[in-house]
Amino acid sequence: MLVRTLTAAALLAALVAAPARSDDRIEIFDAHMHYNWEPKPYYQPDEVLEVFRKNRVTGVLATSRPNTGTHVLMDDKAKGKAGDLQVVPFIRPYRVRADIGSWFNDPVIFDLVQEEFKRGYYRGVGEFHLTGKAADTEMVKKTVDFAVANNLYLHAHADDEAVEILMRHNPRAQIIWAHTGFSLAPDRVAAMLAKYPKLWGELSYRSGIVDGSGKLTPQWRVLFERYPDRFLLGSDTWVPERWASYGDIMDGYRAWLAQLPPAVAKQIAHGNARALFAEK
Repeated sequence: MLVRTLTAAALLAALVAAPARSDDRIEIFDAHMHYNWEPKPYYQPDEVLEVFRKNRVTGVLATSRPNTGTHVLMDDKAKGKAGDLQVVPFIRPYRVRADIGSWFNDPVIFDLVQEEFKRGYYRGVGEFHLTGKAADTEMVKKTVDFAVANNLYLHAHADDEAVEILMRHNPRAQIIWAHTGFSLAPDRVAAMLAKYPKLWGELSYRSGIVDGSGKLTPQWRVLFERYPDRFLLGSDTWVPERWASYGDIMDGYRAWLAQLPPAVAKQIAHGNARALFAEK
């Protein structure tokens, strides 16, 4: 995937340019948000918080690479700067982007996870990337067991084989499946949800939900109505361009949520995340 570089000024202008809209839109809990500080933050915390407010995002699953961005958001929350926004911090097992391809065999990363956990506010570990048998390592099993022992969720950008391995490492694992398999067949997604009651699908970048005209596809309508309590929404702001298009991402979700029964739409939009991350 090609990544264009935005200037800081252009990005900040895009973040705040959209006019405020009425609050009759369905609220959304963003269950896949990165506030990355590597190589540098392109936007300031108050601008990010304003983006959430303008888009009626009332909660975020917060991660960053490194974890500095999450620290900043949690500090702002503690100071009252985030208002009613619910900030749910997850430990990102990465210091720099290169860790994506090696974290699962690197004992230093497991030390990082344990050290970050001492901050006392984390609710999960991830987002982390795994494909196939790369999940079948000692470091990954240690991470899964650590999460289970401390009642933490795992946020896994993984194919279905890797998810199966994570669950074999410890059947008590609680996994948020980033992107829900991307283009994995809906029947296979349904089989995974049926097999693993503690698996939730997060829907950023997930293909096949709507057809070319924006209509909810029959396969996904069936999945949402069969498993209304198992799906979450996310922005996946992994590059600056995703921040610039944040409003469009949320509008896209609302367009197909409006085609579902209201009770189901509310669960997927925010209810499931609220239930998972009820404040302690």
